[in-house]
Amino acid sequence: MQLTGIHHLTAVSADAPGNHAFYTRTLGMRLVKKTVNQDDVSAYHLFYADALASPGSDITFFDWPVRRERRGSHSITRTGLRVAGQDTLAWWKRHFVETGVPHGEIVERDGRGTLDFEDFEGQRLSLIDDGGAGAAHPWDRSPIPAEHQIRGLGPITMTVPDLKPTDLVLTRVLNMAQVRDYATPEAPSSRTHVYAMGDGGAAAELHVAVRPDLAPAQPGAGSVHHVAFRIPDADYEAWADRLDRVRMPSSGPVDRFYFRSLYFREPNGVLFEIATDGPGFATDEALDALGEKLSLPPFLEGRRREIEANLKPL
Repeated sequence: MQLTGIHHLTAVSADAPGNHAFYTRTLGMRLVKKTVNQDDVSAYHLFYADALASPGSDITFFDWPVRRERRGSHSITRTGLRVAGQDTLAWWKRHFVETGVPHGEIVERDGRGTLDFEDFEGQRLSLIDDGGAGAAHPWDRSPIPAEHQIRGLGPITMTVPDLKPTDLVLTRVLNMAQVRDYATPEAPSSRTHVYAMGDGGAAAELHVAVRPDLAPAQPGAGSVHHVAFRIPDADYEAWADRLDRVRMPSSGPVDRFYFRSLYFREPNGVLFEIATDGPGFATDEALDALGEKLSLPPFLEGRRREIEANLKPL
C-alpha cells in the first residue's frame, strides 16, 4: 500500500470573489468545481486545477469570515505549485511585478528552481520548477500562456516543533520514505526533512520543517486547512482498515461524492486526508462545463434554494 502523491490542498479565504479573481485571472487556473463545504453549507468550497481537473492539480478554498492567520508551527506553511523550466519562472516573476503580487527572487531550493510569492490574503505559495516531469494539461481559456501554466501541486511544506512523532506517522503509518534534508530558508540553523510517496518527485513530496522556536499558528484567512494524499480507488477500504489497525483516531470512511476520504491529525496537529482519485469532478458536470454553476452532491440537492440564497456571487 502506497500513497501516490499529493491529491489536493485546502486553504482558507475570507473573500471568495477576490479569491476567485486571483486564482483564475492572476494565476490562470481553472475553477473546476464550485460547491459548498459539505459540513458547513454556508461556505463555498472552490476547487482550482488544470484543464482536466486532474487529481494532484487542485488547490481548494473554504470561504469563511475570519481574521488573518497568525503564522507559526503545528501547521502547513507553504504550498508548492509546479511549473516547467527556468524560463517559466522568469516569466512569472515579470508577471508578478506587472500585477503587483508580493514575491521573492528566483532561488534554488532543495535542488529545484523556486519562486516564492503570496496571494492577497498572505497565503504562502511557491512556483517550483519540476523539470516538466509527467503529463501537463493546460487550459485553453486561461489568461496564462500554455507553456507557463501551473501544472499541479507539490511539494507541500509543514512546520512542527518536534520531528519524531510526525516522522513516526509518516514512515510507519503512511509508508513515506525520508529521503534527504536541507536548511530551512527562514531559519538556516534548522533543517527541513523531505518525505517521498510512491515514485517521489515534486508532485509526491511532503517537506517537514522543524522549528521549536515558533509558537503554534492560529488558523484564519491565508492559512491551510488540510492536505490530502492520493490513493488508487481500489485501496480505499484497505487504508481505512490500516488506520483502525494501528489505532489512529480518524473520521472513518467519508464519501465526498467526487472522491472518498479518510481524515486524521498527525501528532503535531496537522490535519491529513487520504483521498481516492475517483470518481472525479466530471461526475455531475460535463468536463467542458466544470465550475460554471453551483454543484451540490445528491444529499444536498434538496436544499439548493436555501444554500444558493446564502452564498455571495463570485
